[in-house]
Amino acid sequence: MSFDKIAACLDAYRNDMIDLQCRLAAIPAIAPSSGGEGEARKAEFLVEFLKGIGITDIEVVKAPDVDAPSGYRPNILARVPGRRSDRTIWIMSHMDVVPEGDMALWRGDPFKPWVEDGKIFGRGVEDNQQDLVASVFAIKAILDEGLKPAFDVGLALVADEETGSDKGIGYVLAHANAFKPDDLIIVPDAGNEDGTMIEVAEKSILWLKFRTEGKSTHGSTPEKGINAFRAASALVVRLQDLYKRFPQSDPLFDPPISTFEPTKKEKNVPNVNTIPGDDVFYMDCRVLPSIPLPDVDAAVAALAAEVVSEFGVKIDVSDVQRAPAAPPTSPEAPVAKALAAAVKAVYGIEAKPMGIGGGTVAALFRRAGIPAACWSRLDETLHGPNEYCIIDNLVGDAKVFAHVLLQE
Repeated sequence: MSFDKIAACLDAYRNDMIDLQCRLAAIPAIAPSSGGEGEARKAEFLVEFLKGIGITDIEVVKAPDVDAPSGYRPNILARVPGRRSDRTIWIMSHMDVVPEGDMALWRGDPFKPWVEDGKIFGRGVEDNQQDLVASVFAIKAILDEGLKPAFDVGLALVADEETGSDKGIGYVLAHANAFKPDDLIIVPDAGNEDGTMIEVAEKSILWLKFRTEGKSTHGSTPEKGINAFRAASALVVRLQDLYKRFPQSDPLFDPPISTFEPTKKEKNVPNVNTIPGDDVFYMDCRVLPSIPLPDVDAAVAALAAEVVSEFGVKIDVSDVQRAPAAPPTSPEAPVAKALAAAVKAVYGIEAKPMGIGGGTVAALFRRAGIPAACWSRLDETLHGPNEYCIIDNLVGDAKVFAHVLLQE
């Protein structure tokens, strides 16, 4: 009965939720390293909004940042007492957004959001304001109905998610002492279109840079040089052997295998009639947690050594990014079960724990020994032109969060 009242209340808040989305999207919160001012103005607005809906326990954790006009990056921790205080249910979303990109590809001003065909368009409306707003209104509905959540509730509205989280949740974890191992952590910053995925695990991420050094010469006399591009191309082909060397499979993940894909290619020579003496390409590896990254390093080194021997080149392999997989959240963890029950109640579908190849900030909680799960219902328009949020997802996700907060 309590949840039915909250669900009806959230339906009635539909226009208010749209309004908050549009007001937030009109406050650009772009990292200084991406040409913006950070999240200070948006945080100030949100603190006042949270006070206005009856939340009084609000802390702003300020991570120093000399490049931000304010001198800091704000992280809001807002708490609401529940019937029990032995754990806190946290919903963590981020205030920062990526830059707008090519304005010519937008149908309107990304920082003057507009509503069309049941969607809100604007930069940040899906990533991550959809579920920031949904979490805020889930709590507002509970408070407005005079109810208390089952446990203490926390909203973590953080900075710097788009550029590494060092001044966001990483700083909070290191300095605020806000989270406990028994807390439930929901990170609504990953999901799929129908809401059937509860992300509980991530693969290791390994990005590698390969520099091949040969000897440049005129294109008409290749015998006088060593073609670095040819050798690098041979290495690209050989590196596909990694799929055979690491054939392990884990059905928790989609895809269930490790992936090893060549991606970026740098320019070598500017003209057609020169044999390149230097060539650079990159590889994106997403490795199952059961496979140690040093084993991948050794296999890559062996394959590179074969090319060195055959072509007489030098090959340097270096890391661009190395992020060993965090310990997974158990599919049986309370946070995963609570989300599955809520998704079933709201959307009438079965959501299952899954692993992904991408990286999320949930990994920071997992490395700190705190189980976390990612869930939301997204059309995945984030970071692109004409980013949008489906309004039904905005309201529906708020109902999911409210259901979790009311569960014993």
